[in-house]
Amino acid sequence: MGILDDKVAVVTGAGRGIGRAEAMCLAAEGAAVIVNDLGCGLGDNVADKEAAEVVVTQIRESGGTAIIDNSDVSSWKEASALVERSFDEFGRLDILVNNAGNLRDRTIAKLTSGEWDEVISVHLRGHAAMLHHAARRWRIASKSGVPVSASVVNTASEVGLFGNPGQVAYAAAKGGIIAMTLTAARELARYGVRSNVVCPRARTRMTEHAFGGDSMGSRSGFDEWAPANVAPFVAYLGSDEAKGINGQVFVVGGSRVRLQQGWTDAAVIENESSAFDVATISSRVHELFDGRLSVPVEPEMLPGMSRA
Repeated sequence: MGILDDKVAVVTGAGRGIGRAEAMCLAAEGAAVIVNDLGCGLGDNVADKEAAEVVVTQIRESGGTAIIDNSDVSSWKEASALVERSFDEFGRLDILVNNAGNLRDRTIAKLTSGEWDEVISVHLRGHAAMLHHAARRWRIASKSGVPVSASVVNTASEVGLFGNPGQVAYAAAKGGIIAMTLTAARELARYGVRSNVVCPRARTRMTEHAFGGDSMGSRSGFDEWAPANVAPFVAYLGSDEAKGINGQVFVVGGSRVRLQQGWTDAAVIENESSAFDVATISSRVHELFDGRLSVPVEPEMLPGMSRA
């Protein structure tokens, strides 16, 4: 018996890395899984469908239930077809794990419009398209009196929380995913849908490309960067035991799960009984930063990152 017995899950970007680990873990916990992957390489649009096929085969050989899907989730039409396929094949959709992504590292000065569009399309639009079509289905079911207990797990990044030089488009996309998920959590709770964000700390093709494999090795025999470390928490969020968890952002990796608090006031200045003028702001703005610059002039970069 698994924590996800009788549930149906869609995992996008499930051919490799974190998505693969999530699909395998969800299946091991009893869910029927639609393994979605377009099969694109890091720097091109050449499709390799075999990655998803391998995952499906491994799940089936382990006694699980899985089918392959090669839809492009950045397409509104194909995302709709993927959601509908879950209902056509299994009669329901209980868990949506949005994980599909790509990488086009550039500083803002060197970023092209095409590179911006590619990153935003796959990450932000891909998450939005899948969430939209699934939400419509769940809303209709709930309004028809059908009990709904659904879980959405969207994949973001600490880059979307804090930024990182050379990843401006990626940061914007991941930050957008976080804001979208928090909004969806408020909108969809009434229909029995909970929405959360996981920011993985794990080695993937994208992180090895960006940071270099040497900086993400194992220590003391425990591979803290293994994608499989992220998957159990995602599986838990998909379970009925996690019904009370909604609208939260987690950083997950290694042997740690970190709950993020979000934006809060770090400092406040107030001008009693009247609006600020420029002179008053100039004389008091130091109170906000306590002598610290808001952003370092030369920010430190993550290991292996180049100023592309």
